[in-house]
Amino acid sequence: MAHTAKPDLRPANPRFSSGPCAKRPGWSLDALNDAALGRSHRAKVGKSKLQQAIDETREVLGVPDDYRIGIVPASDTGAVEMAMWSLLGARGVDMLAWESFGAGWVTDTVKQLKLDDARVFEAPYGKIVDFAEVDFDRDVVFTWNGTTSGVRVPNGDAIPASREGLTICDATSAAFAQDLPYDKLDVVTFSWQKVLGGEAAHGVLILSPRAVERLESYKPAWPLPKIFRMTKGGKLIEGIFKGETINTPSMLCVEDYLDALGWAKSIGGLPALKARADANLAVIESFVDTHPFLAFLAADTATRSNTSVCLTFADPAVANLSDDAQNAFSKAVVSLLEKEGVALDIGAYRDAPAGLRIWCGATVETSDVLALMPWIEWAFETQKAELAKAA
Repeated sequence: MAHTAKPDLRPANPRFSSGPCAKRPGWSLDALNDAALGRSHRAKVGKSKLQQAIDETREVLGVPDDYRIGIVPASDTGAVEMAMWSLLGARGVDMLAWESFGAGWVTDTVKQLKLDDARVFEAPYGKIVDFAEVDFDRDVVFTWNGTTSGVRVPNGDAIPASREGLTICDATSAAFAQDLPYDKLDVVTFSWQKVLGGEAAHGVLILSPRAVERLESYKPAWPLPKIFRMTKGGKLIEGIFKGETINTPSMLCVEDYLDALGWAKSIGGLPALKARADANLAVIESFVDTHPFLAFLAADTATRSNTSVCLTFADPAVANLSDDAQNAFSKAVVSLLEKEGVALDIGAYRDAPAGLRIWCGATVETSDVLALMPWIEWAFETQKAELAKAA
């Protein structure tokens, strides 16, 4: 079979990183001209912009009116940690993990909080746990979309409305690209550096009335750092959810988030954002269907992510190599694509099986995904030829 020629068409934007992700189409530094720089975040202008960010988050995501939304420190990680350290321990907890971030929350619960009544449910990369085994009368902690495995929860059907426990959902690579059933979720966290391509370091924490009730009625046995404290005198600190952040936020990052939210609204809100991510995934699915050297890590289409799309090399010449050799091959392909300037940061996560991870969130143009795929074939065949020479 003749070697595939180097493609002529290149992606206009080669940024397919899974975080921080590509900026929205047409973005420039001019979008930040109205930032409240050199001003206190507690001044009227600062609080107004923070409140606007909260209000527009609610509008775009369709968050219920009685759910609180707060901007918190340390990205999605900070938001998840705030929830776990503040809420867990009141009852037993089921920890669900099918990729590295979920595994991290398991470690925090078992080795840091050292909860006695913690059950762990795990699935390998590319799979998802059996939700039928989960007891939702206990607290449950899980990722909605596994950024490092390309696996997502298909829907909230397995979560009973009459549950006794709280559901704590890390939704950082799902928010703004997938449907989140808020009536089934008591805590939702994300960072705006993902699907909207915002700047990093800030997290968003969404609490249901049930989560607020837990905060006001339960005091953990362990001390809480200042940046985790959401109550005072047994009552929720409402200011956190009205733009009065726990620590000093970057008003430059807030302005960038407001710009991204404005763009999201201008194209049609959440339905349009989901459609863009779905269209990007569809391009890759169509290509994989006709190019058997590639396979999805998430083989089940029902649980396949439309944002963090993870691929493996299925060609026997690579698939039959040792793990170390597969990793080396994949890194060589990624390096070749980066050298050509057609794809940046698309290597599989370090703990995941060897392969590629292509971000397909809403800020990525479908035309760029279309242009990328032939380059992946070219890079694969080029590196496979080198492998044959070495043999």
